[in-house]
Amino acid sequence: MLLGTTILAGVPAVAFAQNVAPAATPAVAAPAAPEPVGETIQTIQVVGAERLEPQTVLSYIQLRVGQAYTKAAADAALKDLYATELFADAQITNEGGTVTITVKENPVVNRIILEGNKRIKDDKILPEIKVAPRQIFTRSKIRADVARIIELYKRQGRYAATVEPKMVMLDQNRVDIVFEITEGDKSKVRQINILGNEQFSDGELRAQMVTKQARFSRLFSSNTTYDPDRMAFDQQKMRQFYLTQGYADFRVVSAVAELTPDKKDFIITYVVEEGKRYKFGDVKVESQLRDFDGDKLAKTLAIHKGDWYNAKLVEDTIDGLNDTAGAFGYAFADVRPQYDRDKDNLTMGLTFVIQEAPRVYVERIDINGNTLTQDKVVRREFRIAEGDAFNSLQVKRSTNRIKSLGYFQEKFEVEQKPGSADDRIVLEANVEEKPTGQLQLSAGFSSLERFIFQASIQQRNFRGRGQTVGLSGSYSSYSKSVEANFVEPYLFNKNVSLGVDVYRRDYNSFNLVDSNRNTNYQQSTTGFQVRAGVPLTEYLTAIARYTLNYDDVSVDKATYYSNRVDPNVYQCDPLYAGLYLCDALGKRLSSIVGGSIIYDTLDNRIRATRGVTAAINLDIAGLGGDVKYARLRANAAKYWPLGKGFIFSLSGEGGIIKGWGGNDVRLTDRFYLGEPQIRGFGIRGVGPRIVRQYFTVDADGNKTNSTKNDDALGGNYYYMSRAELEIPLGSGAREMGLRPSIFVDAGAVWGVKKPETTDCSAGCTLSTATDKTYFTETFLGDSWNPRVAIGFGVNWNSPFGPFRIDISKVLLKEEGDDTKTFTFNVGTQF
Repeated sequence: MLLGTTILAGVPAVAFAQNVAPAATPAVAAPAAPEPVGETIQTIQVVGAERLEPQTVLSYIQLRVGQAYTKAAADAALKDLYATELFADAQITNEGGTVTITVKENPVVNRIILEGNKRIKDDKILPEIKVAPRQIFTRSKIRADVARIIELYKRQGRYAATVEPKMVMLDQNRVDIVFEITEGDKSKVRQINILGNEQFSDGELRAQMVTKQARFSRLFSSNTTYDPDRMAFDQQKMRQFYLTQGYADFRVVSAVAELTPDKKDFIITYVVEEGKRYKFGDVKVESQLRDFDGDKLAKTLAIHKGDWYNAKLVEDTIDGLNDTAGAFGYAFADVRPQYDRDKDNLTMGLTFVIQEAPRVYVERIDINGNTLTQDKVVRREFRIAEGDAFNSLQVKRSTNRIKSLGYFQEKFEVEQKPGSADDRIVLEANVEEKPTGQLQLSAGFSSLERFIFQASIQQRNFRGRGQTVGLSGSYSSYSKSVEANFVEPYLFNKNVSLGVDVYRRDYNSFNLVDSNRNTNYQQSTTGFQVRAGVPLTEYLTAIARYTLNYDDVSVDKATYYSNRVDPNVYQCDPLYAGLYLCDALGKRLSSIVGGSIIYDTLDNRIRATRGVTAAINLDIAGLGGDVKYARLRANAAKYWPLGKGFIFSLSGEGGIIKGWGGNDVRLTDRFYLGEPQIRGFGIRGVGPRIVRQYFTVDADGNKTNSTKNDDALGGNYYYMSRAELEIPLGSGAREMGLRPSIFVDAGAVWGVKKPETTDCSAGCTLSTATDKTYFTETFLGDSWNPRVAIGFGVNWNSPFGPFRIDISKVLLKEEGDDTKTFTFNVGTQF
């Protein structure tokens, strides 16, 4: 039964620091009449205790039968009772030696209720609250819980948050505790002031900081909120900046963050002392290792006398010298810089001392943490073996190869530990496995294929042996496929990979009829591919493959067939379908032998930030089967990290296909370009095409019912290239998975023999009837001239799945090319 609601007295209700007076101790009721000092206590009785036994109450105080009763003893007993925090009120009276202790017990907490919290959910706040149901209510515990809740909001930058605790009295001396929370807005950084800087402006120094001033342009940035840890980090960033500019004596004198009276904003003020600017003096290397000549090493350093002092360059030089020593087997080499500061001439002399250390050999390699993955799967990725001389470069390469497996958590390093002797070292691979199986069902919408449905199941570490087994299928308006694959990276424990793919793919090609899609042919491919790969060097791999495809290309006979040539035979009519499409119809067997040479130094094959990849691919069809052609393709890409999260990449590729043995290259085997290879153009929107304009003529001779068909023909040659810069955003945007970029795409496809075109502007009879259809055919786009588009795009790992949007502007194109400004892809997983 609800009896009442009471605001808890003495509990702080404001989020920022407040001084709250402790709850007043209830006054002790004075005896009705003064009692004689020193009167002996005859009996002691407890009144009002409900949950506690009287003996339990008496155990908290020092009053005992037979003692002399005094006011001092009574006051001490009251203090002891209140100190237990079990009682809301207590009184002590004495009448004729009978001492009566009257208590009112604190209520029992029935439940904890949170109100007003939207930014921080209950599951984050409740673990911080120490008062729990069925515990005794005390004001000190409530005050501590309020402080904990306030601290949670401070961590989110909400310094204006308030928490008002209330209790709802229930029957049986129970109480509900209600924390009424007013969250308030995040406390932003209104202004960052810097005092004492003369060489660099406030704006230049603010640009080095993670904390940013709150402005409308940073509406979605989380770096505009106040964070004391971030503020300390900003001081280090500012110091690092000055040290890279030669100011070796720079220091931050003070850093103060002041909260505005409305508790909505902070004003941060830094007082700095820049000091003088130094240049490098004499730079030397002293080596205590017999394999290194200090004078020769000094000549190879990037530091030169007379350059402005740069602390970052000093750190990089130390790392470089350590790596050099490690590459020669000195795992424990220690490079220590000795500084010679000349304050009069403002120079900083440097001597890099390479301490003496023994040449080290790998005693053993330990692999820990792998419960599913077999040891050999990890061990075979090491580029260094037990008993070899230590080589730091090979250890780093081993680390990258193990990371590239994708079986373990990304934060992995091969640890180096001392061995059983000074010249021995133990390498430890402490891995932490992550799930490698994937079951995915997805549905989405693509500007390329409209609605898409996909399902796949894959295990990338099958039975812990590093094998990949997968089964996938997809369905959309223009394509359907089902595919099974298996990859064994180390066949018979040899450094030879084997892969097998079996598939069925149905593709509906389309042309454009007045900008509307219209299916013009269907292609069904059933086949398999077997491939084997052998590493030639650490970064170079050779792959051989064999592919066998059975293709069936067909068209809608009602649309593209006629008996114009022979009234008794319906066949594909070039006047309807085009010469190249009619030649491609039918069932054919393709037997293809191919090979590739691949060079790969990427740090991450999924999302590379540095490195180079290049490949040359050659495929020859005709060793059996019905199709004869030779196809050569090459591609390359390079990635550069530019610092501060910027990643720049250049990529390019090209190819040529030629028929042999008197065979021409079919329409279905040629190269095509457009979306998604070159943004800014439609699907197959670049290159040779036939544009056919249909019309009818009314009784007055006027052309009516005009329509246009646009059929892409593909080409025998192509090239394309791309330059892209990935732009980092603030931590808030990174948490949302936003990765914007700007790009330039260029390319062309050409090399088709000009087909015979038909001019039916005067009317052509396309059937045995007397009706005539009027049209003109134009051959366009067969040019190697580059098509160029620029634009920007955004990748977003949205709650609904991966989303990509691109907005492009075409700078160069040829007549007939199909341009497209806006493209996007979105999907969802469930």
